[in-house]
Amino acid sequence: MRHLMRGRKLGRNSSHRKAMFRNMAASLIKTVRIDEDTEGAPKVSGRIVTTVAKAKELRPFVERLVTIAKKAAPHEERAAQFATTAEKGSDAWKKWRGSSEWEQWAQAMAPAVTYRRRAFSLLRDKEAVDILFSELAERFADRDGGYTRIVQLAKVRLGDAGKQALIEFVGERDRVKQRSVAPVVVEDDEENVEGDTQAAGDSAPEGDESETTAEVEAASTEATEEGEEKTS
Repeated sequence: MRHLMRGRKLGRNSSHRKAMFRNMAASLIKTVRIDEDTEGAPKVSGRIVTTVAKAKELRPFVERLVTIAKKAAPHEERAAQFATTAEKGSDAWKKWRGSSEWEQWAQAMAPAVTYRRRAFSLLRDKEAVDILFSELAERFADRDGGYTRIVQLAKVRLGDAGKQALIEFVGERDRVKQRSVAPVVVEDDEENVEGDTQAAGDSAPEGDESETTAEVEAASTEATEEGEEKTS
């Protein structure tokens, strides 16, 4: 039994698992930036297909990387106000490099550099780190966790019939929930019915009312006379 044993071994030792998750995370992140002219480019951005067990173990690894990139974003924004637009190596850049603005920029940028180094130690891929901090951190700036999702596929893997799943970043191809709207209840239905009844009564011709009244009076008179005759 595996009580208090976290994670899956996946038939590999620890160093092999770390290398595998590093490569899978780099592949997933690099699919966000697709170059259609490149041979063998992925068809769908931000998505890879793997087994269900690997996808479940890869998900926390990738989400931790996104969280690291999000933590660096405020420091980069704070350092941007002291940055320069001059080309590196130019006279203007060298002048900025020796000014007090560069010292303020370096001090504000130091925590962001630390986060980038931490992400690079996990990924070991410069392109993936650049995509992570420049694109994914901005995409998930207003989202607190849950940056990826796993969707199991019906088609099994050829060879060992392993269960397959796709893992992708959320925010694209999301399902929109449609809520049913209840019918509007009008509160003054009874008032409208009473008003219609009164209007129908008012619209009836006066002649009909007089004829109906005369018939009722004649019938009551006949009933009274019959009662008197029987009494007598």
